[in-house]
Amino acid sequence: MKTIVIANNNPLHRTVEKAYEESNNVVVIHDKQDLTADKLIQINPEYIFFLHWSHIIPKEIYEVYSCIVFHMTDLPYGRGGSPLQNLITRGHSDTMLSAIKVQAGIDAGPVYLKKKLSLAGPAEEIFLRAGKLMMGMIDEIIANEFKPVSQEGEVVAFKRRSPEQSNVELISSLETLYDYVRMLDAPGYPKAFIETEFFRFEFSRAALKADGLLADVKISLKNNDNT
Repeated sequence: MKTIVIANNNPLHRTVEKAYEESNNVVVIHDKQDLTADKLIQINPEYIFFLHWSHIIPKEIYEVYSCIVFHMTDLPYGRGGSPLQNLITRGHSDTMLSAIKVQAGIDAGPVYLKKKLSLAGPAEEIFLRAGKLMMGMIDEIIANEFKPVSQEGEVVAFKRRSPEQSNVELISSLETLYDYVRMLDAPGYPKAFIETEFFRFEFSRAALKADGLLADVKISLKNNDNT
């Protein structure tokens, strides 16, 4: 097996890294300063798999190496940011995890492989579920040497959500409130919240019951010059 690189900055995908860490043919990269053309020349990878990457992938890298990124939508539906949250707010209960070749354009590259992914449960569980799928997809792509196929269908673009959109003040149904809490319940995401004059309430670990919604809440003083 030729050397592959796994690039990832989501701690929830550490299990994927561990599945390959004993192999001498796998190099794991967490920081963008370690993903440089000079370092990749020394590694000479057959593939670079981006599990979760928050940085722009330089042209001098994706034009030289087979760079594959995982995106949590059935592309070309859902190109763009915050795919999980945008899917849930649109009422989706499942999606496709797409493995695509990195090219110019946001999530516009040809597709190597797609696998069905359930969107049930909190965001952390969904990311862990996606990680297990990624492992199988990586192995399948390497073993079969797939040629990526151009995306087909109507392009639907998603916009990256802002932290302010986690405010649940105007939500009027328990089902929608449950979705907001769970879709943001993962490390690195701004929790669903509501504020009063003096306090901020952040919600996690939601459970929808017949008579209401149960959730953990963190209460902190609101950043206010008058307090």
